[in-house]
Amino acid sequence: MMMAINVKGPWLVARAAFPYLKAQGKGKIINLTSEVFFTGSNGFVHYVASKGGVVGLTRALAAELGPNNITVNAVAPGFTDTEASRTIADTTKYDVSKTPLRRLGLSEDIVGAALFLASDDADFITGEIILVDGGRAMH
Repeated sequence: MMMAINVKGPWLVARAAFPYLKAQGKGKIINLTSEVFFTGSNGFVHYVASKGGVVGLTRALAAELGPNNITVNAVAPGFTDTEASRTIADTTKYDVSKTPLRRLGLSEDIVGAALFLASDDADFITGEIILVDGGRAMH
């Protein structure tokens, strides 16, 4: 189920969007992955593996679709304080000491990275994963 949602979902969206992006002569695909692919997470191997699949999908699609002037990138948020994350953990007890910015991510932190990748300023960026995690996993 996890792979069907986290990997097959972005694949199906890219497959459906490709003809339209190709016809207009350019396009942007922005996937969502997770910082946990770079750091691992105890007890969530299925989730970590699925997010790794999104990283691979992003890079493979970037290589394949680039000749059509279509960029493919991903945003990889760290642990983010959302309604959904509060159902799996007590966000007030999350250890931010390993995060240089010393706080949890917020939904609005992710928006800037996605908007940048969608903009003309990112026309020569493809196959990249932008970590939005307060510096927790630096690459």
